[in-house]
Amino acid sequence: MLKFVLSIFLVFFVSVCNAKDLEIDINSGQVEPLPIAIADFTDRSGAASSIGRSISNVITNNLVDSGQFKALETAAFIAPPTSPSVRPNFNDWKPFGIKALITGAIKSEKNNKIEVEFRLWDVVSEADMIGLRLTVDKESWRRVSHIISDVTFERLTGDKGYFDTRIVYISESGPTNARKKRLAIMDQDGENHQFLTNGNFLVLTPRFSPNTQEITYLAYYNNEPRVYIFNLLTGEQEMLGSFPGMTFAPRFSPDGSNIIMSYSNKGVTDIYTMNIKNQNVVRITNSPSIDTSPSFSPDGKKIVFNSDRGGSQQIYVMDEKGRGVKRISFGKGRYATPVWSPKGDLISFTKMYKGLFYVGVMKPDGSGERLLAKGYLVEGPTWAPNGRVLMYFKQNRPKGKNTGRVNLYKIDVTGFKELKIITPGDASDPAWSPIIP
Repeated sequence: MLKFVLSIFLVFFVSVCNAKDLEIDINSGQVEPLPIAIADFTDRSGAASSIGRSISNVITNNLVDSGQFKALETAAFIAPPTSPSVRPNFNDWKPFGIKALITGAIKSEKNNKIEVEFRLWDVVSEADMIGLRLTVDKESWRRVSHIISDVTFERLTGDKGYFDTRIVYISESGPTNARKKRLAIMDQDGENHQFLTNGNFLVLTPRFSPNTQEITYLAYYNNEPRVYIFNLLTGEQEMLGSFPGMTFAPRFSPDGSNIIMSYSNKGVTDIYTMNIKNQNVVRITNSPSIDTSPSFSPDGKKIVFNSDRGGSQQIYVMDEKGRGVKRISFGKGRYATPVWSPKGDLISFTKMYKGLFYVGVMKPDGSGERLLAKGYLVEGPTWAPNGRVLMYFKQNRPKGKNTGRVNLYKIDVTGFKELKIITPGDASDPAWSPIIP
């Protein structure tokens, strides 16, 4: 049984910002990336270490890939600081247009542990913005990099970071008529990849709990769909029930106590909730139409779903009891797989129009529709926990061919900088974790 061991991070000091004017506004339009420098983290002697250089590289990749930052190449550094406790010579950085600077140091401790210290500096006002000191297992250096990236991102943008997270998805391999589908998991940047199932049975549509390291997913055993809970910390799995008519994947409620799903009974597809503890099932919709792909709002008071009750596949919103159903999508084409943003301000969706697929966003009342990505096949949007970034899967069909690779992509909610995530095989149905505790 696969188990995940998460290191415990001890925060010993936080240096609070003295500068208050260096901040990116990322809430409207395309953002001009902020010039930032990330110095190689040094060892006790003040020289760059291999782990320190690796930490700096991961931080750089995280921040640059977000689309909000551009990093000065390491080769361009002039006299980088040898320790985060040493005040930089800011005049060395200003000619390059650098606005913020990250410095750090690594110290080896007993029992295969390291102490990592970092500081974020405002080069313009020549002030110390924030700092952390963490003591961790040596093997956890990559996670330290993600934590530092999150702290930096939040301090400079005002939005929570999303780098210390993971992605669970369906890994696909084999010929078209005999595809092997396995649950897989990795860090949000594609590193630390692992398979969770062996491919002996079909698995589909994993979904993360919003507040724990658990996932729910659909598996077919003897051609019968079953809903499972997988605890990533212990490796334990529990079957919640068998649903012969299930038509769409289960999702967690915001508090993690229930799952919501759709399944068909006697030819009618409706939406149901199930209490995870007592497995009590409650029917939410009661309609002769097809109601599928439900997703809760962050406060749990509303549900977005798609339905053909108006004659074509569109997006609707209702309260948690199934009352007050209201259609919110009115653009051209068909809409599917709506997912409410963790911030509550947007709903992401898949759209089909004129032979192409799109991933887009709209406000909860249906206004402000924007299409962010398109392709021969683009589906399955999932939100980063800060509600700023989307991930989805996409297949582009090469000219003259009937099939092509299926890859995961992520993109900022402004539609800026689409980035492919490298996986061992084809990848579909991603789900983003909450920040790792």
